[in-house]
Amino acid sequence: MRRTMTRDLTEGNPMKLVVSFAFPLLFGVLFQQFYSFVDTAIVGRYLGAAKLAAVGATGSVNFLVIGLCLGLCSGFAIPIAQAFGAKDEKELRKNVWHAIVLSAAMSMIFAAAATALCKPLLRLMNTPEMILDASASYIRIIFMAIPCCILYNMASGILRSLGDSRTPVLFLVMASTINIVLDIFLILVCKMDVAGAALATAISQLCAGIGCVIVMIRRFPILHLTREDRRFSWKTGGRMLGVGLPMGLQFSITAIGSVVVQWSVNGLGVEAVAAVSAATKISAFFCCVFDALSSTMATYAGQNVGARKLDRVSQGLRAAAVLGIVYCIAAFGIIFLFGGPMLSLFIDGNTEAAVTEMGIRFLMINASFYIPLLFVNIVRLCIQGMGFTRVAMFAGLFEMIARTAVALFVVPAAGFTGACFANPAAWVMADLFLFPCYFRVMRNLRGRLMPGTEGDTEMKRLRLFVKRKKAA
Repeated sequence: MRRTMTRDLTEGNPMKLVVSFAFPLLFGVLFQQFYSFVDTAIVGRYLGAAKLAAVGATGSVNFLVIGLCLGLCSGFAIPIAQAFGAKDEKELRKNVWHAIVLSAAMSMIFAAAATALCKPLLRLMNTPEMILDASASYIRIIFMAIPCCILYNMASGILRSLGDSRTPVLFLVMASTINIVLDIFLILVCKMDVAGAALATAISQLCAGIGCVIVMIRRFPILHLTREDRRFSWKTGGRMLGVGLPMGLQFSITAIGSVVVQWSVNGLGVEAVAAVSAATKISAFFCCVFDALSSTMATYAGQNVGARKLDRVSQGLRAAAVLGIVYCIAAFGIIFLFGGPMLSLFIDGNTEAAVTEMGIRFLMINASFYIPLLFVNIVRLCIQGMGFTRVAMFAGLFEMIARTAVALFVVPAAGFTGACFANPAAWVMADLFLFPCYFRVMRNLRGRLMPGTEGDTEMKRLRLFVKRKKAA
């Protein structure tokens, strides 16, 4: 198989592979969060707490829609990674073509529907009237640019499936730089308010997506599609959707809980919304490691399942867990020592003391539960990389239930402090489902891919038990 710029994760030391594959991803996500930092800082410091709250109030509905798109792209990449691991070039190219066609169609549908419904969704979320128009102005542009978002995420997902985690990062760095420059120009020079921040994001995503596509065409001979490869099959399309939609729905189901929490926070006033907005930006920066490790596990598990090397999947997951736990401890210490100064980047502590205090409280409570969050990310994406996207989707359901329960019953009683526990409750609930799910999936795969193993024996015993029950 020709492997220009590709990387085979089915051979070599799992710890070294996880570190080397995750590091470029981490750099990219960190840089992405850096420009998000700059974006939020410009809005908060130059446009004020009310405008910061307006952008922050869109976070959950943004996650609801954009998360669906990102999950879809991640799901389409899994069959590509498995075909690469199995050394099946023909199947790989067929999967790539169907991913492109389906992504293009779904992006248009999502953009049209989300743009039309953005303001009703914000009203449904109890967005304060004083920031409603600004919130709608921001999120409408983000939704109109969904095709740009899907272009980059689908192209980068294909590249990562082939083992190239560096190229998407290079274009993400480029896009982040463009975003920062455009933020300053559109907000401070052109006086476009929060709409300028949204437009800067859309343009930068388009540039990154086009860059990834150019690299795919020029440097990956394995992706050069023939006329036969470009024949659309409803059977293959249905199979791809069967993997992609559950991952997209998982993001959206998780986001429903976040929407309910945002609704409850919005009811606490503009100060609470601004505090959560600023603290969430800082927390997202510290969560970059989890994002990098989870993306690594999806590709790593996909390739090794394709190569029928299940022991390597477990070894890779253990490596990611060790790295992540060490990081979680370090991250908590940093937030404990420097959480206040970091919040001052977004909030003027002299005039917004109440907002700062609430932001620190939110940060500390969430950071205390980073280890459960680590396992939500790496275990869920590992399960999805193995091809069990529908099973992993239920973890999102558990997260939604936990967040909704906190929003409806804890926040009214405990106020803002109750809202701070919404995410930790969701992470713990998801882990309670994911751990037994992972071991069950591994036994299932061993029985299916490695006959004669313990998993195969267990499956035979289960089928014999069912047969006897029916006979009785």
